[in-house]
Amino acid sequence: MTIHAPNAEILEAQWVTSSYSGGGNDCIQAAALPRGLHAVRDSKNPAGPALLMERAVWQSFVQGVRSGRFSQ
Repeated sequence: MTIHAPNAEILEAQWVTSSYSGGGNDCIQAAALPRGLHAVRDSKNPAGPALLMERAVWQSFVQGVRSGRFSQ
């Protein structure tokens, strides 16, 4: 499924750097958007693409990160 958000919503979003990024250069940023959407982007390329997901998908992703499912 493709989710679209107006560019203004993405540009005006309050982006937060993940605390799991460790403060290095390889960070991701996340933002809550209107209509229950969440966005994730690469902090090195803030003008680049953002991955958009619905609230339930975002919550599942965050739960997986917290449980260590994505750690190396």
